[in-house]
Amino acid sequence: MTRTAIVTVMAAFLMTAGCTNMGKTEQGALSGGAIGAGVGAAAGAITGGDPGTGAAIGGAVGAAAGGYKGCREEGKCD
Repeated sequence: MTRTAIVTVMAAFLMTAGCTNMGKTEQGALSGGAIGAGVGAAAGAITGGDPGTGAAIGGAVGAAAGGYKGCREEGKCD
């Protein structure tokens, strides 16, 4: 196995291992951010704007909305 492959496999393992004990708030923020970034990038590309800017804005809005939704489900938000 090449050095690059070993580093890639180890990085993937560490990234997934860090996501094992997340609560609903963290899961919502992560999911919302990923979905928002994808939708924002697509919207930016379709409208002729910058997909990177759309992804950044969509990711931020999605993470905030997903985190809030998860927080409400856990009953920790007032």
